[in-house]
Amino acid sequence: MKELLKKYENKEPEIVFNWKDSETDAEGWVVINSLRGGAAGGGTRMRKGLDMNEVLSLAKTMEIKFTVSGPAIGGAKSGINFDPKDPRKKGVLERWYKAVSPLLKSYYGTGGDLNVDEIHEVIPITEESGVWHPQEGVFNGHFKPTEADKINRIGQLRQGVIKVIENPTYSPNVSRKYTIADMITGFGVAEAVKQYYNVYGGNVEGKRAVIQGFGNVGAAAAFYLSQMGAKVVGIIDIAGGLINEEGFTFEEITELFLAKNGNTLKADNLIPFDVINEKIWSIKTEIFAPCAASRLITINQIDEMIDSGLEVISCGANVPFADKEIFFGPIMEHTDYRVSLIPDFISNCGMARVFAYFMERRVQMTDEAIFNDTSNTIREAIEKIYNKNKSKTEISATAFEIALNQLI
Repeated sequence: MKELLKKYENKEPEIVFNWKDSETDAEGWVVINSLRGGAAGGGTRMRKGLDMNEVLSLAKTMEIKFTVSGPAIGGAKSGINFDPKDPRKKGVLERWYKAVSPLLKSYYGTGGDLNVDEIHEVIPITEESGVWHPQEGVFNGHFKPTEADKINRIGQLRQGVIKVIENPTYSPNVSRKYTIADMITGFGVAEAVKQYYNVYGGNVEGKRAVIQGFGNVGAAAAFYLSQMGAKVVGIIDIAGGLINEEGFTFEEITELFLAKNGNTLKADNLIPFDVINEKIWSIKTEIFAPCAASRLITINQIDEMIDSGLEVISCGANVPFADKEIFFGPIMEHTDYRVSLIPDFISNCGMARVFAYFMERRVQMTDEAIFNDTSNTIREAIEKIYNKNKSKTEISATAFEIALNQLI
């Protein structure tokens, strides 16, 4: 696996597109790792201090993710080095998408990512640039549909991603109009835990869980885990955190979800970040869902959790460990040898899978069909790992080996 990984990491990307904004100091990159299957896909992120290497590592991650979620295309990513809180953000995005629109029409598909919203920014701004849909390039490069078929499938994709969830099983509050895009990634993170226990033995019900990050992904993961009967005992977020060693009730988790301020945890009794960051890693827990930024988890934090009974980690964040390596750094490897570690390209594949689902010819547009499709995709990926490695450790190493054998 390590030889395969080294070969994959060291392979130069096929296309690197570099852009410098004419009106601000914003700089952006599209990195296309490969045009496997004639196209590549990956979202657009924006943050101050982002560089090309971050975009490259995410593009390579996307390519591995597509081996699980489909379609069988190459990995790509867009990244813009700019402060997303700057009032000039909209103008930067408009000029960026205008510059990359030829790629988006030909062979590259994008979506939302860190600090860039799929529904309110990506879709309307790419439309203004003459792109039918941010995934148009994947249709043209990979599927090569007839014009009529392309119109039908793009219509299906448009409708599906922004579809408001009507089934109360999948929404914390149907009157708030949460969409598939709001909930599906966190659903996948929770579902990976459930399917792990289904395949490897055990039951999610009654297990204690710690959630890191309470944005769309972390809050949704907490909601679905709690709904499954897990006890969320701790939440740590940039604003602070909460601990309840008896476990928050499903109603309390739902209230916290509905009360969050944008992507931030909000509660009257928040424990300050510095205090909770000392305490949370040693509370008794079986499930850990890192859903905050990349490269935060230290080896000491992991060891404290393992000593407190940790069984399984389901990654909502891409590369959650504080390793400098693109993929399998020493902290991740250490963790994989000690507990069941479900890698990000399986546990957070929900949105990529939704795109793939809606690109198929004609699919059911019900909440049940969409969520079940993501659930089945994650279950199949975990079953493939189990068939190759029945041990509860080295799950990530096995998953990488399966994926890389398809790519190299």
